[in-house]
Amino acid sequence: MKTSQFILYLLLIGVGVCGNTYAERTDNVVHGNSGSSLIAESYGEFDEPWAMTFLPDGRLLVTEKSGALYLVRLNDRTKLPVRGMPEVAYGGQGGLGDVVLHPNYPDNHWIYLSYAEQGSWRKKGAVVARAELNTEADPPSIVNLEVIWRQTPKVSGAGHYSHRLAFGPEGHLFITSGDRQKLEPAQHWGQNLGKVIRINPDGSTPEDNPFQDKGELAKSFWSLGHRNVLGIAFDKQGQLWTHEMGPRHGDEFNLTVAGENYGWPLVSWGDHYSGFPIPDHDTRPEFKAPAIYWVPTVAPSGLALYYGSMFPNWQGQAFIGGLRSESLLRIRIDGQEASEAERFAMGERIREVEVGPEGALWVLEDGVGGRLLRLACKC
Repeated sequence: MKTSQFILYLLLIGVGVCGNTYAERTDNVVHGNSGSSLIAESYGEFDEPWAMTFLPDGRLLVTEKSGALYLVRLNDRTKLPVRGMPEVAYGGQGGLGDVVLHPNYPDNHWIYLSYAEQGSWRKKGAVVARAELNTEADPPSIVNLEVIWRQTPKVSGAGHYSHRLAFGPEGHLFITSGDRQKLEPAQHWGQNLGKVIRINPDGSTPEDNPFQDKGELAKSFWSLGHRNVLGIAFDKQGQLWTHEMGPRHGDEFNLTVAGENYGWPLVSWGDHYSGFPIPDHDTRPEFKAPAIYWVPTVAPSGLALYYGSMFPNWQGQAFIGGLRSESLLRIRIDGQEASEAERFAMGERIREVEVGPEGALWVLEDGVGGRLLRLACKC
């Protein structure tokens, strides 16, 4: 750990002992360290839930890492398994990942899924598929599944798939493609590992992507130099925000701009797990530095930008789930700048965050028996 990081770590431990950094959770009330309080209500349990998205009618889709997709009716708290799911390469960090709706879902009923796929010689990679969802069937089902994107190449191991999804304001699909714990591919033009990807909804490549002279594969890249990007969302100004896990500390919250290089594995505010140092971001100004970084780690997962009605003072702010930190982080965004505004200690690893149609925050706890929680205002 760098000397500056060690000093910050000691300071944070000291503040935590005094009770000013981390929130308290008493029964169903969660208190933030800046004075906010949330009421937590459980809507059921899942086995290793990973992602969720709301349908226009208020029902919810929830993925489990082992490969199950559920349609959740919140009014009676029942969950229905969705038939027709693809086989996934389950294990390690791999399995079924994200689920999002096409911007014209009410008309075409397309959903987009990400998951790990096994290839030859037991090598694996993330894929993104689209399919039509039939919620009126008994049981609900998906049909016409079509893979529209793959991580290239497939590699050994079962970590850092990333495979978070978001549609941009112009209708393009953005995909986070992790470095698969291989480090150097994040800087390679001939591999799409360690990149943020921008494609059309049918899987074709937009002609206005930033890297048009770096080879055919690179034409799909939006940005490069990423590690393990587990959160992606757009604000109302059309700016793309992502976060990624650092190595040993040094998690990042990034304004993710077309054509930028974010430096991994050449720079980081963390070090390798072995303790071997990595040059700080400020030693290489040609790489775009994060808006926020965390030492010690919070292990971010899930990201939502808030524009609901329940918390009017939090308009345009971001919410991030914390795995290692077992927290929910509220991030204040001011233009292109960001800062941590509040931290809620949830007492469990938080895998996913979404905003519900009525403005409440919804989170998924990680692991077996992970709860779906609705977080409402304690007004």
